[in-house]
Amino acid sequence: MKAVVVLLFVALCAFAYARPEEKKYTTKYDNIDLDEILKNDRLLRAYVDCLKGTKKCTNDGEELKKILPDAIDTDCSKCNETQKNGARKVIHYLIKNKREWWNELETIYDTDGKYRKKYEEEAKKEGLDI
Repeated sequence: MKAVVVLLFVALCAFAYARPEEKKYTTKYDNIDLDEILKNDRLLRAYVDCLKGTKKCTNDGEELKKILPDAIDTDCSKCNETQKNGARKVIHYLIKNKREWWNELETIYDTDGKYRKKYEEEAKKEGLDI
């Protein structure tokens, strides 16, 4: 199964995990074809379920699940530009095309709606209709 930088917030900063000595996320998954993943509902759903804790994760999904709270909380400060762009792409795709899946993740990772407001404001600035 391909690694998915997805989810949420995902995928945020793309399947990255922190390297303590560098204080950055790994670039190991930066060349993933997000478009291919986003158009594959079965694969995308598997990562949503992994992040929700309702299904077993792949190794890559497990890493994403570990770093996701930190990436969200720090505004992806340990991400490089490729990871930030990938995270934006995934977030916008989920909000616009898979809103129910986004909502499922939001109930776990953004219980008070703090980040939702931020992403909606960012999307408006970018001229995206979400």
